[in-house]
This record gives sequence, C-alpha cells and structure tokens, in this order.
Amino acid sequence: MGILYDDVVIIRPPEKEGDPSVITVNCPDKTGLGCDLCRIILFFGLSIVKGDVSTDGKWCYIVFWVIGKPKTRWSLLKKRLIEVCPSCSSASGFSYYSSDLQPPKPSDVFLLKFCCHDRKGLLHDVTEVLCEQELIIKKVKVSTTPDGKVMDLFFITDTRELLHTKKRRDDTIEHLTAMLGDAIITIDIELVGPEITACSQSSSFLPTAITEDVFDLEMSDSVQSGLVSSDKVSITMDNLLSPGHTLVQIMCQDHKGLLYDIMRTLKEYNIQISYGRFSKKPRGKCEIDLFIMQADGKKIVDPSKQNSLASRLRMELLRPLRVAVVSKGPDTELLVANPVELSGKGRPLVFYDITLALKMLDTCIFLAEIRRHMIGDREWEVYRILVDEGEGLHAARSKIEEGVWRMLMGWD
Repeated sequence: MGILYDDVVIIRPPEKEGDPSVITVNCPDKTGLGCDLCRIILFFGLSIVKGDVSTDGKWCYIVFWVIGKPKTRWSLLKKRLIEVCPSCSSASGFSYYSSDLQPPKPSDVFLLKFCCHDRKGLLHDVTEVLCEQELIIKKVKVSTTPDGKVMDLFFITDTRELLHTKKRRDDTIEHLTAMLGDAIITIDIELVGPEITACSQSSSFLPTAITEDVFDLEMSDSVQSGLVSSDKVSITMDNLLSPGHTLVQIMCQDHKGLLYDIMRTLKEYNIQISYGRFSKKPRGKCEIDLFIMQADGKKIVDPSKQNSLASRLRMELLRPLRVAVVSKGPDTELLVANPVELSGKGRPLVFYDITLALKMLDTCIFLAEIRRHMIGDREWEVYRILVDEGEGLHAARSKIEEGVWRMLMGWD
C-alpha cells in the first residue's frame, strides 16, 4: 500500500494555548531532506523547539514541534513541505501523489521596479509584502535621490511559478500599492532575460571586512580527539556506541535557523541521518544527538573527515552569518554575508531581518544591493547597505552591528 497525499505531511494544532504545533512528515528518504524541510519552516518564520528524525535508508519519519505566528498560513506551509518530499513511488512502487523527480529548471527572473517618495521603514515594508507573496528576492538595488525619492529595483523569482501571468503580477502590484499608498509614483513588474541579470552579477571587489573575517574563522578552527568546544558550542563524535553509525552530540546556544544550519552542513557533506533528536533546554541551550553515516553506508572513522565535519559544524553554529559595519569614505556601510547552499538557494528572510532591525533602530537606508561572491571555495550571498547619515547617524555603528546580528540570530 502507498501513502495518501494528505498523509505525507500532517500538521496538528496545539492542544492548548502556548503549546507548539506538531508537524509530521512520513515519506521516502533522500539525503538533504531534513535541510529542505527546515529551510521551508524557517521561511515561514517558525521556530523549531523539538525534533525527531528516524529512517531506515528508504523511508523516513520526521516530527517537528514548532511555535507559529498568528498569521502563519498552515495550509500553504503543508503544501510547500509536500513539494520537497520524494515521490512515494521511489520507495514503494505505488504512487498516490506526484512529485517531479527531475532536477527543477531555473526559475524565471522578474524585475520589480518602482519609484516613490521615501519614508522610514519603506524597504522593510516592501520586503515584508514580497515575503508574504512568496516572492524570493535574488538581488536588489535601492537608491535615494536628493529630492527624497527612491528608485528600487528588485530581481525576484516566484515560488508559485505564476508571475508570468497577468493575474499574479496585478495581484502583487495591488498588494504593494496598498502598502505604499500615496507615496507610490510608478510601479511595474517585467520578465528579464539573461542579458539583464548578467549585469547584476558580482564584481571582483569585496571589502576585507568580510573576506578576512570568513577566512580567519575557517582557518583557525582545529579539532583534537573528536572534541570541539567553546563557551557556547561543544561537539563530540563517538564510533563505539553504535555498530553501524557515528554518533554526533552537539550542545550549543539556540539561534534562529539552528536546525537548518546543521542539516545544511550535513547535506553539503553528503551525510545521511539514520536517527536524530533535537531539544531545547532552559536558558536557550540546545542538545542534538545524531546517528549518521556516509553515503556509502559506513561510519566516519577517518580522523581527518571527523575533524573537517566537526570544524564546519562548529563554525556554522557559532557564526552562521557574518555581520560587519565599516567606513566607506565618509559613509557607513553594513555588510552581511551568509553561505549559499550547493543547490544555489540562499538563507531565507535575511534581507527581511536586516531591514526590520534597521527600521527598529530608526536608521534609514540610502543604498542597498545583494550580490553573490566566491570566497575561498564557497559561494556567499552578500548584502551591502549604505545607511543614510544625512542628519547624523541615529544609532552608533556598534549598535547597528549588534542590532542586526541579534535580529538575524533571533535574539531580539
């Protein structure tokens, strides 16, 4: 027997106010499935407070306990989770729901451009509408004119793959116009070709505030006797407890997207999880136990491979993103960088969190752009934001760096 479409993902509401909702995923397994699921949960702004993963290599059973928001669209979340689950036919020979087994084709890129009168928090409000409409911001170029007008260029893709239709474009423009109100001057959305998107590709120059920061952390990590520890992160590996798996035990401070960062790292290393348990403890501490194996079905016994994996996990848990505030001549520039998945996807809601933090700090944005850069052997998504100091900086540079960092980590 197969499994019915509606049973692939089941979301159970909390039994009483304050309790978490429970998401159950029951489907064929694939390497990186946990990463894909956690990424979607993060995109919907949910916090995972507990998790259990179990698989026999062919079929997996995953349970997440999550804290939602009043505006969480649970039915849409369920649909998105189902979309990343492999087809039942890949494990059972029966197919009760369809899932495209072919690699997805690159999404069409659209240019949203609008001109309007500037106001505080404008960029965040636009970003919020785009997130609600499930539009992914790939690149952005924002500029402010001396007469108080802004010209915003957003290169976006549509999760729903419907932005080529007039109805979807009109609906998006309607939501943006309603938010902008009388401030709007012109607005348009159009499909752009590769010659236009090529103009927005990364330049070769990137400030050393980001590059040196990344390299210093990666090169300074060292692991001895299977243990990596700091005042916030402890990682141990054990090959004696299980005959067929390496046990990885992690104790660390909680942050937004913690489980996503762990799953993303394991996906990059092509590591399979046979059993895992995640739980939050008092004072923001987290404990994670993972029984893992390599793609060949064997333990990780090579000390160099253990050290490499443990070092990368430690780095991702300590600093999943890089934040710096630097001087750019007389101006102040905020730099934020986060690693891009091997699939080409960036971390969800980064620009949303950056603009929200600056809005809360009463700091205006004069110029903003998102580009991708190769730093070492990894691709990074880099956000460069020039803050407006026309009448003096409202928040000190250290406050900006701290405020943005805390917002990105979920410590606001």
